[in-house]
Amino acid sequence: MSWFCRLARRARPATLRIHRARPVGVFCSARFSSQPPTTDVCIQYRFGRPVLSLPLSVGERCRFTLTPMLTTVGDLLRNIATEDPAVHTAVLLTADGQRVSSTTCMDTVLSKDFQLVINDVTYNVRSPGRESHEHATCLDDVKFVVQLLHAALQLPQQQHSQQEALQSRRSCILKELQPLEEVRVQMALEAESRASMLGWVGLAYLSLQGGFLGYLTWYVFAWDIMEPVTYFISYTTSMLFFAYYILTRQDFICPQVRDRQFLHIFHEKAAKEKFNVHKYNQLKEQLEEVQSDLSRLQSAMRLQLLVDQIRRQKKRSA
Repeated sequence: MSWFCRLARRARPATLRIHRARPVGVFCSARFSSQPPTTDVCIQYRFGRPVLSLPLSVGERCRFTLTPMLTTVGDLLRNIATEDPAVHTAVLLTADGQRVSSTTCMDTVLSKDFQLVINDVTYNVRSPGRESHEHATCLDDVKFVVQLLHAALQLPQQQHSQQEALQSRRSCILKELQPLEEVRVQMALEAESRASMLGWVGLAYLSLQGGFLGYLTWYVFAWDIMEPVTYFISYTTSMLFFAYYILTRQDFICPQVRDRQFLHIFHEKAAKEKFNVHKYNQLKEQLEEVQSDLSRLQSAMRLQLLVDQIRRQKKRSA
């Protein structure tokens, strides 16, 4: 391997070759150096960031500050080649000799020991580990404050955009619901009138029944004859009420009977008019949900405006 690399340098001009693996996280098993590894490379944390200290070909040491979440392996190798023009090949390997993709973040690499191969010279780099608990806690606090600041700056814009989206959705639902609502109102009025008419018919029947029985009792037959008749009429009426309970599983209570009759008439007319009751109910539920969300959002916006006014008053008084 070493004599092949020397032959290649004589045949072609010195250029940097950064070996790229296939996708991120794909490692290729290979050995790139025949020289014994050295330990002249170290990583230390300075001002909260890892710093790689690497000897150059001119005999000087150069420090490379890394941003673990942003810096990739390819970025580090290109920075090394930029600082030292004598670098022809630069590869980063794992501790067991597997090549690391150039698109891999340094945060993944720094979690374990690795090898840095530069011009057939292997440098063993020990993982610096994570930062101290106190420093990590401080950074977490800073990240949390930055998140709060970002949320505070973006919150009004997000609220206004969300309000516009909810208002647009409500307009679309109302536009789709309007023709169905007109048909529903008309059918509801007709069902209401028919249900009320049935109530009046029942009252007229009971009035006529009572008047007819009184006429028979006082003008045609005696009470001794009419008493068994009224008993059987009352018993038959009780049987009718019990039959209503058997059929509907509800007591014969006038408001419930009226509502049941209203719904029965309404659904009959809906089937006749081909009115989509399921779609109407679904649109009404969506409209109620959108209005509820819009109401909560507007309450939060009013509260935010009130807080801003109080802060301005305090600043003016101060």
